[in-house]
Amino acid sequence: MRDSTSEVAEIREAIHLCIDMQNIFAPGGLWATPWMERVLPTIASIVAHHRARTIFTRFITPQDPEDRPGQWQNYFRRWSRATRRHLPPSALELVPALSKFVPPAAIIDKPAYSAFSNPALASLLVDKKIGTVVISGAETDVCVLSTVLSAVDLGFRIVIVEDALCSSSDVGHDALMTMYRTRFHGQVDLMTAEELAEFWRE
Repeated sequence: MRDSTSEVAEIREAIHLCIDMQNIFAPGGLWATPWMERVLPTIASIVAHHRARTIFTRFITPQDPEDRPGQWQNYFRRWSRATRRHLPPSALELVPALSKFVPPAAIIDKPAYSAFSNPALASLLVDKKIGTVVISGAETDVCVLSTVLSAVDLGFRIVIVEDALCSSSDVGHDALMTMYRTRFHGQVDLMTAEELAEFWRE
């Protein structure tokens, strides 16, 4: 929990960006993330309170490795089972506990780790005059990390809901939490879902 003496600005003009909570990362999926089941109820609660202000991202794999540039081709040759030629379409859908919120929640598909690899996201946030991006989802040390760094570069205030993130690596998750606290003060706030409910004023 946050130290009672610390000061956190109220969260206004915000969007909840939920990263890649897809069946491929769920238990039984090709890239199963063990923590997903643990954080899913917390994420669902956030979405339930901010349905119209939630954007879900989906990591969409290529049809074939050659459909991606550079080193992505080697990556998807190694993970050929994750290409759309071999992967069941349902694997890239949101998990059922979250897909029920769409609409009014929106979906943005992305071809790479960062949510901002789809340029439509930045345009949407600017059009909506969004100043703060509240982030949850998977994985802490891959797609969430890439999205956070992109959002920082674009000038958004970032709020990471630390009990609404999941990773397949405890070491990676813990390292990133430490990095955010020690290296991104003033641009990134970490808080729990309970604290988010207290500070978010739409």
